[in-house]
Amino acid sequence: MLKDITLGQYFPGDSAIHRMDPRMKLILTIAYIVGVFMVGNLPGYLLALGFLYLVVRIAGISFRYIAKGVKPLRFIIIFTFVLNLFFVQGETVLFDLGFWALTKEALQNAIYFALRLVFLVMGTSVLTLTTSPVQLTDGLERLMRPLQRFHFPAHELAMMMTIALRFIPTLLEETDKIQKAQMARGADFESGNLIARAKAMIPLLVPLFVSAFRRANDLAMAMEARCYRGGDHRTRLRELKYTKLDAIALAGMAAFIAIIVLEGRLLG
Repeated sequence: MLKDITLGQYFPGDSAIHRMDPRMKLILTIAYIVGVFMVGNLPGYLLALGFLYLVVRIAGISFRYIAKGVKPLRFIIIFTFVLNLFFVQGETVLFDLGFWALTKEALQNAIYFALRLVFLVMGTSVLTLTTSPVQLTDGLERLMRPLQRFHFPAHELAMMMTIALRFIPTLLEETDKIQKAQMARGADFESGNLIARAKAMIPLLVPLFVSAFRRANDLAMAMEARCYRGGDHRTRLRELKYTKLDAIALAGMAAFIAIIVLEGRLLG
């Protein structure tokens, strides 16, 4: 399951998606998520899936690899689906058990929320797979720069978010090593009830947290030893510039949002 997590991974490449400005990729990712949450029927989700598939193919990444990133979150998706079935009320009753009635509106709402979570994870994975941590930091900092007028720590927040994403693959690899080492010593992480499995995770979580704090301390010492200072006076090797490629991508996203809105009004 750990190897299925794609969030935070970076897939080097020279595709059109890789060459885009990181600021534009961040904006388009947010726009795509907003567009997905505007969808209110299955044909709209098919359009969102087709658009995402086109972007993934342009990026030169396997769509199966993107979809694999949803697997670790299957319990959250199932829990959200079941929660909507029980707590969303409706008028069209499909069947009634006396103490609980399943309505058409609750079933539709459960399906739509589950699909939104799936597209949220997949769309965000495309961003991290095609954008290096350095580019992501610069893009976040530049987008949040206007907030500095209100003494908002844009650089520090962007750095923390990017370091967190950067260390996701490292911590996953460390978790896999610790898990295999504990299993070689006789640890069992799969059998037993929920409480037994939770107790079995303690020998895995304690060394993982120790390793994470050690890595964080080493990173802080390395940055201080190199006299790292962020802020307005920091120079960059590559300055961010919008290109025609970004304008084409923005036009494509605008067309996608327009089709979603028009399709919702026609079929809604």
